[in-house]
Amino acid sequence: MNKDFPRIITLLRKERALSQKKAAADLGISQSLLSHYEKGIRECSLDFLVRTAEYYEVSCDYLLGRTAQKNGAVINVDDIPDSESSGVAKGNMINQINKKFIVNTTSLIFDILAQIGNKKLTTTVSNYMMSAEYQIFRTLYSSDKSNSQSMFSVKQSSYRNLCSCAMAIELEIIDELIADESLKIPLSTDYISRYFEKSAPSLYNVIQYTEKNIRARLANA
Repeated sequence: MNKDFPRIITLLRKERALSQKKAAADLGISQSLLSHYEKGIRECSLDFLVRTAEYYEVSCDYLLGRTAQKNGAVINVDDIPDSESSGVAKGNMINQINKKFIVNTTSLIFDILAQIGNKKLTTTVSNYMMSAEYQIFRTLYSSDKSNSQSMFSVKQSSYRNLCSCAMAIELEIIDELIADESLKIPLSTDYISRYFEKSAPSLYNVIQYTEKNIRARLANA
C-alpha cells in the first residue's frame, strides 16, 4: 500500500476509541490481520480499502494520505475559515496582541511574496513557516503523554532534529532564489510603511521583540 495508510487507519480507529478486536470484527477480518495492516507489515486488497473507507466514512484518497480532507475534497482558499471566527476562547490580552502581531506579519510576508511572484520561493517560505508551527503544535500536543502520536508519521524522538534540518535547507534554497536580481523589490522602511500600512506596525514589533529575546537568551547563556 503506502506508508500513510497504516498510520491513518490506526488514527481513525483510536479516534473512535475502538479496540483492534472490535474494528477487525466490524471489517470482517481477523485481529491479527488488522494488526499487520496497521503496522504496515502487509498490504491490503482494494476491496478492504473501500470497505475501510465506508466504515470510517472517509474517502479512499484520505486513507492513502493523498488529501488532508476526510471527504476527499480539494480545499480552496475560500474554504479555509478565518481564525478570528473560530469560536475558540480568545485568551488573555497578551495572547491576542501576540497573535495579531504574528498573523499580521505573516500576512505582510505573503503579500511581499505575491509581489515577487515566484512560486518556488512562496512554497519554500511556506514550508519553513509550516515546519515552525508544526514543531510548536506537536510540542504542546505531546506535553500530555496520554495523547496518541498516531496522527504523526515522523517519530517523536526525531521530529525536532529533522525539522531543524529541513528548515536549514529551506533557508539555503531561499537564499539561492532571492540572489536572483529579478526577484528583488525595494523593501525599505518607507516602502513597507507605504504599501503595507496596516501590517507594518506588527512587523516592527515582531522585529523588536525577537531581537530583544535573542539578546536576552544570549546574555543568559
